Amino acid sequence: MNATPSRTSTTAVLSLVFGIVCWVGLPFLGAIAAVVCGHVARGEIRRAPPGAIEGDGMAIAGLVLGWIHLALFALAFIAIMLFFGGLAFFGSHWH
Repeated sequence: MNATPSRTSTTAVLSLVFGIVCWVGLPFLGAIAAVVCGHVARGEIRRAPPGAIEGDGMAIAGLVLGWIHLALFALAFIAIMLFFGGLAFFGSHWH
């Protein structure tokens, strides 16, 4: 039998690594890198013959970690803008 060994996608591994790093040390840029690498890895795995490239689970984990981080970042940004917008509104009307 000549079975070709499957290999793990490098971009899937990078997606998972950046997904973890975005929560630990590189907040916004790590999340963007995790999402980009995750989508690239999923496309690479889907285009390859079945079983040739592994790592779909790692790519999904990196995507989930990255998207959750970006969503929380967006919510925090909106909350900060609403807070300071409220301060500016009430500050300009109470003098």
